[in-house]
Amino acid sequence: MTRIAPTGAGTDPVAGALAANRLGAPTVVYFVLSAAAPLTVVAGVITTGYAVTGITGLPISFLVVGVVLAVFGVGYVAMARHMANAGAFYTYISRGLGRPAGIAAAWMALIAYNALQVGLYGALGAATTPLLERWFGITPAWYVVSLVAWALVAILGVMRVDISGRLLAVLLTAEVAVILLFDLADLLNPAASGYSAATLSPAALFVPGVGALLVLATLGFVGFESSVVFSEESRTPSRTVPIATYASVAIIAVVYALSSWAMTVATGPDAIVATAQKNQADTIFVLAESHLGATVVDIARVLFATSVFAAMISFHNTTARYFFALGRERVLPEIFGRTRARSGAPKAGSIAQTVLGLIVIVLYAVLGLDPLVQLFFYGGSFGGLGVLLLIFVTSIAIITFFAREPSGETLVQRAIAPVPAAIALAVMVWLALDNFWALLGVPEGDPLAWLLPAVYGVAALLGVGWALVLRARQPAVYAAVGMGAKAATAQETA
Repeated sequence: MTRIAPTGAGTDPVAGALAANRLGAPTVVYFVLSAAAPLTVVAGVITTGYAVTGITGLPISFLVVGVVLAVFGVGYVAMARHMANAGAFYTYISRGLGRPAGIAAAWMALIAYNALQVGLYGALGAATTPLLERWFGITPAWYVVSLVAWALVAILGVMRVDISGRLLAVLLTAEVAVILLFDLADLLNPAASGYSAATLSPAALFVPGVGALLVLATLGFVGFESSVVFSEESRTPSRTVPIATYASVAIIAVVYALSSWAMTVATGPDAIVATAQKNQADTIFVLAESHLGATVVDIARVLFATSVFAAMISFHNTTARYFFALGRERVLPEIFGRTRARSGAPKAGSIAQTVLGLIVIVLYAVLGLDPLVQLFFYGGSFGGLGVLLLIFVTSIAIITFFAREPSGETLVQRAIAPVPAAIALAVMVWLALDNFWALLGVPEGDPLAWLLPAVYGVAALLGVGWALVLRARQPAVYAAVGMGAKAATAQETA
């Protein structure tokens, strides 16, 4: 990919474009699946889903959500063939619904991905501290462990993206292997009630409160959409993005559905809720220890911590690239549109995300806030809601884009798949907002349940306002919104 210097950059060789041809489809899949954090979801989201909702239909929920996202992916990857851009949602929505909507989406995306990334520091500290106490007899404060991880992520964030990809490959392979081992142990040691497919039946969804269950299942897929974020750095994006997107959705759906069903086999469908309420995130480890022994479980606990670390790396890279996409088009200060000379990584965006992480860790430490509930759980739920909102708006943008510009795509890619996907996603968004109090674990009607979603509304309004300012004061910048690497040339010739 040719590097293009944006306005004011002169001949600076580290501006305008990310390093091309660094990532193949397998590496992009590793980034996507690491963001999904399989072991974190299996140990945390799945058990929380059973414990909080009291509904046993989580296995079928993962399959249903997987199908919806796969159908959404038809239009998503078709549109990707016409615009390789690290901005992803921002670019899609700009091109489909207009520049003001695109900038509004960009503000929302920055908030959502930063919340997801920073929230993970709370989970890592809480997951690692008990291991250090058990093995070495030391009990560091959660924020000490989190600061060590923060420093490592900061270093990796400005290095070559393929280096992070190799690290994620190792961590993710071990992580998925231990999940499948636990699943096998559960399936080979069923409860007295034997094997039952009741939790895989669609009938399990037709119960009160299923909205919260579907939302939890949706949160398990957060990160699948980031395949497009790495399109500029991929080899042959037209091939890499579809493979990475479909492979990620399929793997996530199958692994999570299998794991959540295997738990019900081990405990019996009627006992899984009580077991999850009693053991919480320890449920999978308690079930495995009696069959596999303490050593295997200790290894799995370590991988639980590395699962969180891998997700940090993935979300950090995604967030940095959103900063880069906006800086390159000068929607944010143009310094964010520069990359590091040696690695091709988005330097300023990575540093900005790192600084934010440090501020949050220090703030939570000083105020004595709960890192697991008030940082990880709230941050994950809040960030996941933002991503779901963006996926829904993107589904509308895909339909409108192809209505104006068929671009040689088939009717299935332009309408037959995107329209039902948008309808299904609209239902999910409504359920998410209606059940957000349940996700947070607060009483129905609690102000927190509407204040957090309202943040996205405020961000969207501010984004639209900034778009109007750009249109009036910097028409060349406004005209280049959503153009990606071409924005630099457009602004120079304006």
